[in-house]
Amino acid sequence: MTLRSRDFSDAPVVLEISDLVVRVSDRDLPPVLKGVSFDIRRGETVCLVGESGSGKSVTSLATMGLLPRNALHVEGGRIALNGQNLLDVSSAQMKQRRATDLAMIFQEPMTALNPVLKVGPQITEVLDLHTKLGRAEKKAKVLDIMRQVHLPDVERIYDSFPHQLSGGQRQRIMIAMALILEPALLIADEPTTALDVTTQQQILSLIAEMQQRHGTAVLFITHDMGVVAEIADRVCVMRQGEIVETGPIRQVLETPRHDYASKLLDAVPSLVPRPSRQAPPATPVLAAQNLGKTYRSGSFLGKKTEVRASHGVTFDLSPGRTLGIVGESGSGKTTVARSIMRLIEPTDGRILLDGDDIAHLTSSQMKPKRRKLQVVFQDPYRSLNPRWTIARSLTEGPLNYGVPYDTAIAEAKRLLKIISLPEDALRRYPHQFSGGQRQRIAIARAVMLKPEVLVADEAVSALDVSVQAQVLDLLDELQRQTGIAIIFITHDLRVAAQICDEVLVMQRGAVVEQGSAERVLHDPQHEYTRALIGAAPGRFWDFAARKPLVA
Repeated sequence: MTLRSRDFSDAPVVLEISDLVVRVSDRDLPPVLKGVSFDIRRGETVCLVGESGSGKSVTSLATMGLLPRNALHVEGGRIALNGQNLLDVSSAQMKQRRATDLAMIFQEPMTALNPVLKVGPQITEVLDLHTKLGRAEKKAKVLDIMRQVHLPDVERIYDSFPHQLSGGQRQRIMIAMALILEPALLIADEPTTALDVTTQQQILSLIAEMQQRHGTAVLFITHDMGVVAEIADRVCVMRQGEIVETGPIRQVLETPRHDYASKLLDAVPSLVPRPSRQAPPATPVLAAQNLGKTYRSGSFLGKKTEVRASHGVTFDLSPGRTLGIVGESGSGKTTVARSIMRLIEPTDGRILLDGDDIAHLTSSQMKPKRRKLQVVFQDPYRSLNPRWTIARSLTEGPLNYGVPYDTAIAEAKRLLKIISLPEDALRRYPHQFSGGQRQRIAIARAVMLKPEVLVADEAVSALDVSVQAQVLDLLDELQRQTGIAIIFITHDLRVAAQICDEVLVMQRGAVVEQGSAERVLHDPQHEYTRALIGAAPGRFWDFAARKPLVA
């Protein structure tokens, strides 16, 4: 696969944003958007990229007329859709134009869909508001668009609630809802961020297919440069409310002109595994032997059901090594992690920590073992108590194990230097830090107890690419300094390639392939592993070297 090179110079302009300025209402602060300008032509995909806080989503919300009242307001500029300035139309007119002329897909479909309404009627609501079709015609049109987005068994899904569908199916419902009236402009705000690589590839292909079918102009907002390489015709790079670089996809990826664009590209992890580290002979600190978890349900007289969330998982992990567990949602990755941490009790197998089987210890028996096992979760916003200072969060664990306060606070100050935060951060609260800083604090908290094993469960999946690179470097530095063993759970094979020594691939609760990261990612033997690698966005491009990985 290669970068797109389509010419849209003769296509009509669908969206033209000129000198757009957005400010925070009632505050003497710098503008959130500082004269943003770009356009999109019919059938073209323009990717708006940048880190959190760069202004990407504010640009999309301003275009949709959805800026939060009394919080943000447009101070100047122009947003023209097919020649008409949307800033001049009334709220009622703007409401009418949504779905008919422009539509938006949000990042998290579970929050965008009404959880108490079936998805079919939710799509039908768009037709209720904007058409005069009869009831039978509306249902036929809804079922047709559901087929177009390749949903299976559309009659059943029509009568399903959002929680009864997978993440990919919910996102397809959002796409169907957005495109049912064939708008001229589709805005997609991080629509694939939370999805597995194979589902992500399906959604990207679906958007491209629907775009080709309907001639839709697409504004795609993302921080994932791999996705950009897959779908973009042109790229606009945003930083602190300004577009610092814009150009065709090939020009931006091969010869970026702005330092910020270059830094974003340099931070993108490569699918090429890092050089193999020689494993010194060592007794495994952690071993799983035929580890499994089966959930059983059913009444005394009723039919009993069993779900094997994981089974037959076996591996050894030595000090200073990183084991990656990869696979799609539902593959059993997190079940294995929670079993190892004894957050759930496994039903089969053994977990050997320093030679002791901890698989079936009671809570009181596990307490002295827990300081050897620590975990970093995916969401840094929920990992820290918002009412506690950083000092209290970092020292809680050591204090619970009898470490004197002065010793604990001294260790907290030492770790703050390692994670590149000032000492006064100890007096501050979680909301005063960015997402990347919070994740670094969560890692420091886990390391405070000097554990032998650190479990990182999707610890970088919610982070910007540059922050992700910082966290991966931090984990690598901590491992070199302390010899800690790491279990790294991810669905991003590019991340696994950069941090893991061994990789274990899971599908439907079972291990289908395992071995060195170099062997598994360079020469995969199982069809499922090959499918995961084939679906990784931007797999054909070396972002740091600014060239294709294959000719």
